[in-house]
Amino acid sequence: MKKIAFVFTHVPHGSSGGREGLDAVLATSALTEEIGLLFLSDGVFQLLPEQQPDQILMRNYIATFGVLALYNIEQCFVCTDSMFERGIDQDTVLVIDAIRLNQQQMHERLSGYDVVLTF
Repeated sequence: MKKIAFVFTHVPHGSSGGREGLDAVLATSALTEEIGLLFLSDGVFQLLPEQQPDQILMRNYIATFGVLALYNIEQCFVCTDSMFERGIDQDTVLVIDAIRLNQQQMHERLSGYDVVLTF
């Protein structure tokens, strides 16, 4: 069974990429249990609570991250270096329980996947 990584690198509500990535994650979960989510660069913003996308007339899909456990998706990682570069405190509570790794650890983790999809 192939291991598939979904890498989120863009802000959540500037485009539909984050929502489409999350939809792809949920759809792929029916095909394999070897799924990992990695949040790098501006993708760390996907995990911040209390977002208000309705202010820019966007759909709030961030709450959908809460159903990942129902789909047995437990391998979620967030880059602490990306968080620091964007002024996000390392103790910030995120919308999912993501394992915090530095940039080097993220690259090592990513190398263990057979397929990498970036959103």
